[in-house]
Amino acid sequence: MSTTLIKNARIASSNDNHEFVQLDATDILVVNGKIQAIGNDLVCETAVRVDAHEQWCLPGFIDCHTHLVYGGNRAQEFSLRLKGVSYETISKQGGGIKSTVRATRALNEATLLSQTLRRAKRLAEEGVTTVEIKSGYGLDKDTELRMLDVALKVGELTNLNIQRTFLGAHALPPDSEVSAEEYIDFVCQTMIPYVAEHQLADAVDVFCEKVGFNLAQTERVFMAAKQSNLKVKGHVEQLSDSKGAALAAKYNALSVDHIEYLAEEDIPLLADSGTVAVLLPGAFYYLKETQLPPIDALRKYNVPIAISTDMNPGTSPIASLLTCANMACVLFGLTTAEALTGITAHAALALGLKNKGQIKTGYDADMCLWDIESPESLVYEINGYRPTAKWIGGKRVL
Repeated sequence: MSTTLIKNARIASSNDNHEFVQLDATDILVVNGKIQAIGNDLVCETAVRVDAHEQWCLPGFIDCHTHLVYGGNRAQEFSLRLKGVSYETISKQGGGIKSTVRATRALNEATLLSQTLRRAKRLAEEGVTTVEIKSGYGLDKDTELRMLDVALKVGELTNLNIQRTFLGAHALPPDSEVSAEEYIDFVCQTMIPYVAEHQLADAVDVFCEKVGFNLAQTERVFMAAKQSNLKVKGHVEQLSDSKGAALAAKYNALSVDHIEYLAEEDIPLLADSGTVAVLLPGAFYYLKETQLPPIDALRKYNVPIAISTDMNPGTSPIASLLTCANMACVLFGLTTAEALTGITAHAALALGLKNKGQIKTGYDADMCLWDIESPESLVYEINGYRPTAKWIGGKRVL
């Protein structure tokens, strides 16, 4: 039995009211990877004792939306966008997602893994303990499966908790005459059943947008996922109000992501379905977007708000969750407490993880110690801090 007793910590975590607060307790007892007790003056003679010296103990951060596995980069497209060329125009000219698909298909698994590990390690350095990784840059069976396999290996090699999402409906395959309906047939009839049967993913995602897939095609994917007992997520309302969020809520989606163009009339549907709104300020920043997500309306209807990096080569090449938390405050008007909840408890909800994201009895012992004046410091100062200690599943990894 593995037992750790952390003494003399200042503990900060979201509570059951989704407020990020300092707890009265100063000690944490961890047994077999779980938080067994939180209190003052805890004693356990058999435990490995760690004196926190009044450092802050926070839950491990959760990056709930990434495209971490990919080949190549799109620095040239970045230059084009700086000159005013739109994302849609680049996509129609064969760039965007399709260019990354071609680069990803060209890499063997070892090279793809090596490149992905570099990005995963940057996230982990800042206190991230759980990462969602999507496929979607293969758009054929072999490459999609290779991406999901690489995502699994990232967890094995880094100690990170990895959640895998199948995003086959990301775009139409490049250099192919297949129609959107034919490709969705392939995703629904071939890929989703295979992924489910072999337990290669925890959820299924769709890019529902005018440069992606329409509502009817998105619903076909959601239906296929549900038939295979896979949860669903949605890239929705990033570039237009396509009503993807309302459709996702109908299927009790874990999350709707981007949502800059989300209409207030659809927000109660998210509240009723328990769907989390995931903000991706990195993409907002890189695309020089001006349409703000409806933060006040999300608050009004008590929709949980999460924050993620959306780490990807085209629209959010950011391997820093804390930077994105800062962006969510500066660009979208979140409070620091909302931002910290957004990368812990609410991010866990966005992945359907009911035992992560809080320092709470019975939860997984994913935690970090920080030598900081206050938790707000982590959101306030960009690239200013690294954890002094880290536990994932009760195992000390730093």
